[in-house]
Amino acid sequence: MYTANEKRYDKMIYNRCGKSGLKLPAVSLGFWHNFGSNDSFDNMEKMVHTAFDLGITHFDLANNYSAGFPGSAETNFGRILSGMKAYRDEMCISTKAGFGMWGGPYGDRNGSRKYLTASLDQSLKRMGLDYVDIYYHHICDPNTPFEETALALDNAVRQGKALYIGISNYSREQAEQITTIFRELHTPFVAIQPSYSMLNRSIEEDRLDKFAYENGLGLSIYSPLYQGFLTDRYLNGVPKDSRLGKGATWLGDELNDKMLTKLRALNALAQERSQSLSQMALSWVLSNKAVATVLIGASSPSQIADNVKCIERLDFSEDEKIKIDEILAQ
Repeated sequence: MYTANEKRYDKMIYNRCGKSGLKLPAVSLGFWHNFGSNDSFDNMEKMVHTAFDLGITHFDLANNYSAGFPGSAETNFGRILSGMKAYRDEMCISTKAGFGMWGGPYGDRNGSRKYLTASLDQSLKRMGLDYVDIYYHHICDPNTPFEETALALDNAVRQGKALYIGISNYSREQAEQITTIFRELHTPFVAIQPSYSMLNRSIEEDRLDKFAYENGLGLSIYSPLYQGFLTDRYLNGVPKDSRLGKGATWLGDELNDKMLTKLRALNALAQERSQSLSQMALSWVLSNKAVATVLIGASSPSQIADNVKCIERLDFSEDEKIKIDEILAQ
């Protein structure tokens, strides 16, 4: 039987999610990879236990997460949770729906009331939960009115199946439109989940981060390490067991000589800061005042422990900021 570390809250930093009362750990654990039907259950259980022992209270899933069978990440998390029931109220569990999940017209990429309602019921059953803390619409559906999607998400809260609502992979313009509706409904809309990293600054260009900050919404960032590029894994080649080596990322063509020059220069700067490249990359994302948490992926407990150390050095001097921008502009 699992017993949590009594000192798990001593070091972790907890940020308010926007202007809501919900606090999220600076570092959260995402289940996009390595929690599917083809992965080691013992390893994923150890990763969740390690994360929780380090003060990571937020676990982020989606209905389609799995390298094997869609939904298996939630099923496996449910199995892990069965041995951690005593700690449920210390956890913030989120899931998402929006991408294709089952056959027929109602399970394809969707933002309809029917799809979102059915998907949440399925997710709760897989995880063995009565409710999730945050329910996200995973991607904007251009074929469904914003009003219908917003009402479906709001209804999940009114039914007691979700405490808060979020959106993911929305542009600033799309976020503005649905935010207006959430306000009219008084929906507890608190979070936006976009991709953001040193190598992907599109939310700055789109001003989504500025919109979130000004409207009291917290950013929950995925891919802060740009599919593993912003680690030391690729500085001297492509390991066979890496995401790129397995062909599990669409960014393979980007790892060219120009990219390697940037990564090595960033790594040198990280060493000057007494950080690993991944730690500095996570610290950099967290330095954006709109960001509440970064979602890390992991393949081992030690990787989680290493990444959490990013909170020990969140400050950047002006010279460091300028140098990072110069490296990225090369």
